[in-house]
Amino acid sequence: MKLGVISHDARGGSDRRLAALADRLIRRGVRLAGCVQYNLDCGDTGKCRMQARVLPDGARRLISQDLGALASGCRLDPAALEDVVGQVTASLDTGPDLLLVNKFGKQEAEGSGFRDAIGIALMQEIPVLTSVHPRNRVAFDAFAGDLAQAVPSGDDALLDWALSVSRGTARVA
Repeated sequence: MKLGVISHDARGGSDRRLAALADRLIRRGVRLAGCVQYNLDCGDTGKCRMQARVLPDGARRLISQDLGALASGCRLDPAALEDVVGQVTASLDTGPDLLLVNKFGKQEAEGSGFRDAIGIALMQEIPVLTSVHPRNRVAFDAFAGDLAQAVPSGDDALLDWALSVSRGTARVA
């Protein structure tokens, strides 16, 4: 079982890095399942709209909700996220080479979100790559045990790791 994890870095950095990796892997013929995130319209407030792109086909879904200008809590729309999770989990039956999950976040730390999809993929011997923020690291470590492997977050290092664990035969591009 292969479970790669990158440390969450500057706001949105891991999201951008994993989205770029997904594009590179698809171009190389790697059959992906999973989800990457795009943060839109952040502006000065730092309150972004969050959009999930389901892999590999690229269907996008807004996963945040507008709670108003004075809201300070989490803006994630749990129902929208669970819809994306359902699509991703169903796609594991197609035998992807790699599951890419934008983050092991609060939802996963609390037992929902992509947590079950990650477990299913690992049981099916589908390698998984995700990111984790320091605030969710304890929950991630409890979930992953000794399965997780830290992966350097540089673009080429991520690509090398993904290609090395991928179940398929990717072409060089």
